[in-house]
Amino acid sequence: MAAVVPGSGASREEEGTGGDAATPQPPAPTSAPGARLSRLPLARVKALVKADPDVTLAGQEAIFILARAAELFVETIAKDAYCCAQQGKRKTLQRRDLDNAIEAVDEFAFLEGTLD
Repeated sequence: MAAVVPGSGASREEEGTGGDAATPQPPAPTSAPGARLSRLPLARVKALVKADPDVTLAGQEAIFILARAAELFVETIAKDAYCCAQQGKRKTLQRRDLDNAIEAVDEFAFLEGTLD
């Protein structure tokens, strides 16, 4: 069984000597009109931030950074869960794959018990 490398979504056996050089990088953001820097709707992220009674002001830059951090988090946990699905010879993610990823990666320890 291959060990999952935290945060990378790849097992140590798959990583090889190239490390991160072998993984495709997302295209750099362009300044073309209509190009989106965030995949999450910033208005929804702002609404979530404003729903917190402890937050009084949230600048547009802070909203963007929170949206980008959420995107990276979802991408990371999805990749790790997909590795768990591949170990089970499946391509479709299931809840148990998320549970296995949460148990296997120390960075996700704060999520233990949240999907119950």
